[in-house]
Amino acid sequence: MSQLCAGRIVVVTGAGRGIGREHALSLARHGAFVVVNDLGGNVDGSGGDLSPAQQVVNEIEAMGGKAVANGDDISTWAGAEALINTAVNVFGDLHAVVNNAGILRDRMLANMTEEEWDAVIKVHLKGTFGPSHFAAAYWRDQQKAGKPVDGRIINTTSVSGIYGNPGQTNYGAAKAGIASFTVIAALELARYGVTANAVAPVALTRMTEGLGPAPETEADRDMRSPKWIAPIVTWLASAESKHVTGRVFEASGQTLAIAEGWHRGPRCAPVADPTQLGAIVDELLAGARANAGMDGEDGHWPQNAK
Repeated sequence: MSQLCAGRIVVVTGAGRGIGREHALSLARHGAFVVVNDLGGNVDGSGGDLSPAQQVVNEIEAMGGKAVANGDDISTWAGAEALINTAVNVFGDLHAVVNNAGILRDRMLANMTEEEWDAVIKVHLKGTFGPSHFAAAYWRDQQKAGKPVDGRIINTTSVSGIYGNPGQTNYGAAKAGIASFTVIAALELARYGVTANAVAPVALTRMTEGLGPAPETEADRDMRSPKWIAPIVTWLASAESKHVTGRVFEASGQTLAIAEGWHRGPRCAPVADPTQLGAIVDELLAGARANAGMDGEDGHWPQNAK
């Protein structure tokens, strides 16, 4: 098997368990030098333990790869900067950042606390912004110095964010924000030789095991394994993917797909009188696609037309 990422230096956040662990192992198998970042906290973000990250490093080294464990808190400015500096200081360069770290504080909107909102937004949204910012600044400076740049930002969004899932206004808002962040970052960073893409994974992990029915068969468990997410992330981190940017990929044991973003649908001329809008809006809705469900398909939302 050819090594897609031979010699490329990749940072993976939240890489101690679950999806992030699969990313780190796959990247290492394809020749990447990996910075394995993980606080080792609980699903809600509490606690901390570097041993999960170190265990992944041990696995990578046992297969003959190169990796280093990192326990910086990427939801803080200083932690994000220290993480990117680790890659450059230990391995001498940086080629890709996989922003994967996340937590859950699920609650219905009327019951959600300010702390539950703030914690999820901080880890997911700021925890994507921080490492991306310092990586982008590094690549900008490299490009300005006349050095070749072939950088990648690979973010983790969610079907909960791009399609919507009750009980996750905090998580969904953060993940939808990450999808938009990705599109805009792609536009900004192209001048430096950097792409930005996102992946919306569906897999059974610590974070998702309580969100749906448990797998009933070994085949079902395999289909929901996080191993199915790593291939697209590994490919996006490679030199082969330099022509792809600003895209959101859905990845699971059932499908690999492109999630198409917002597009302008049915339209009409501007209306000055709000009393005239009832019939006009109904007509627009009748010609519009319904919002997708969590499976990304039409037919799950009412059209809202009378």
